[in-house]
Amino acid sequence: MGKLTENIKGTINEVVGGLKQESDKPEDKAEGKVQELKGKAQKVKGKVEGALGNDI
Repeated sequence: MGKLTENIKGTINEVVGGLKQESDKPEDKAEGKVQELKGKAQKVKGKVEGALGNDI
């Protein structure tokens, strides 16, 4: 379940981060970039958990 959960969370963070980057406010753009990177990291974590059989 960890792999699927992390992939879903990662996708959501990537999408929301991308939307925030479309804002005219510089602080929202920066926050969006961070959130998008967090989403990518969550997807990597999900792949690692899947490869290890969710034993971590």
